[in-house]
Amino acid sequence: KSEFYSSLEEQAAALVDPSLPLVSNLSNLASLLYWAFHDKTINRPINWVGFYLATLKKPHTLVLGPFHGRIACTMIHIGKGVCGTCAIERRPILVANVDEFSGHIACDSLSKSELVLPLVHADGRLLGVLDLDSTVLQGFDNADLIGLESVVQTV
Repeated sequence: KSEFYSSLEEQAAALVDPSLPLVSNLSNLASLLYWAFHDKTINRPINWVGFYLATLKKPHTLVLGPFHGRIACTMIHIGKGVCGTCAIERRPILVANVDEFSGHIACDSLSKSELVLPLVHADGRLLGVLDLDSTVLQGFDNADLIGLESVVQTV
């Protein structure tokens, strides 16, 4: 897995262009991640990869950003579900079984496990979260968390 994530980090760094709007960079990253997991040699059961972006309006919410996968929830309140909890705690959350996460928001009934990482600007502002869903229990592990943290740092 370390080679996979090293390659992803290099590709992400090459894709991200600071002169472009954030949404443009996140669109390409969502595509990169989704299709990397679906490459024939990897073939991971990932059914959703995308971003929820933080709003400044009150009540503070996460709104749907660039993604690949099935139809998604369009708004998540900060502090609710896996994404909202990640946003308020500003730490990655690895969920082996979404049915065991209190308050899980089921945007897609096929999702069985989830990994969410915060996107935090250098000045400390929350930009949003990166959300990945898998159709199998324990679809993600610590190696995925560490590897994706390095990809998120490219934003």
